[in-house]
Amino acid sequence: MYSKEKILKALSKVVHPERGKDIVDLGYITAIETGEDGISVTITTEKRNDPFASSLRSTAVRAIKEELGADAVIREIKIESRVNEPVQKPKEREILPGVKNIIAVSSGKGGVGKTTIAVNLAIALARKGFSVGLLDADVFGPSVPRMFDAEDYRPDVYRMNDTDMIVPLTKYGVKVLSTGFFVSRTDAVIWRGPMASGFLKQLIAQGDWGELDYLLFDLPPGTSDIHLTLVQEVPVTGAIVVTTPQEVALVDAMKGIAMFKNEKIDVPVLGLVENMSWFTPAELPDNKYYIFGRGGGRELSKKTDVPLLGQIPLVQGICEGSDNGRPVALEDTITGLAFMELATEVIDKVDRRNRELKPTTRVETNNQ
Repeated sequence: MYSKEKILKALSKVVHPERGKDIVDLGYITAIETGEDGISVTITTEKRNDPFASSLRSTAVRAIKEELGADAVIREIKIESRVNEPVQKPKEREILPGVKNIIAVSSGKGGVGKTTIAVNLAIALARKGFSVGLLDADVFGPSVPRMFDAEDYRPDVYRMNDTDMIVPLTKYGVKVLSTGFFVSRTDAVIWRGPMASGFLKQLIAQGDWGELDYLLFDLPPGTSDIHLTLVQEVPVTGAIVVTTPQEVALVDAMKGIAMFKNEKIDVPVLGLVENMSWFTPAELPDNKYYIFGRGGGRELSKKTDVPLLGQIPLVQGICEGSDNGRPVALEDTITGLAFMELATEVIDKVDRRNRELKPTTRVETNNQ
């Protein structure tokens, strides 16, 4: 049997070309085994795929034979690395792979008609021939089911690739999912932030959305965990901020715009929609009464350098359509045509945004 001391003495003559020291002094010899079947040596270097590995192996064989004799049997000179191979993370399932544009519909405060805008805009886009989805992300106050006359709808669920997929309601040419499809209309939704965010993630990732030109998100009013969850989960193409001409609404709308423009979020704001711009009574269709103020949306547009996409009047038909489940955008009335014009503006702004700006990326989180 061969002496380990003599083997180490031989290996001390093997110098690493880059380090300039012998591999024994460098601590590269991590195992020596001797037996009747020969000598086995393990050399552990500091680099993965050390470029001098082949040279070290052949030099080590020559040095051992010079020390122990030409008849010495060398079973193996193994070269390893102290650098661990990176753990391969399982490939994440792609979220919304068939959706071309993701639009967040937001408002700085409640009561400005954000959901009415989101629902009618989605229908107007569908009437123009686009494939459209609407996700009601206002988890604490879902009103989309009522506007689609679908408060009793309960989605089907099927299994695909070990994942439960949720089938959206399809109505008026729009695919729709809402928290309201999963809870009773009379029950209060009492969830902490993480629970609400988790449910939103589920509707995003497990909704059977298929191929869509536009997926609209009806967000809760203000700025909340839900907004952050959205921009962390998916790359949002752009945001639409809904306001009314009232000063208090304009101030809150400015905060909403600032949130999307924040450098850490960096979601392009496609434009403002001024809702309830004026009141027009049914018996006097040519009359406009500016009961909430006048020109506020246009002034905010100038101040924030955000386009004013449209002004939607306050008329009885919008309220009735929202309550009876037949939104006004389905009809070729003056108000219905206003939503069709809004859809045209949104299409134009999205196309321009996609031509001129880089695709939005998901917001990275720091869990430290």
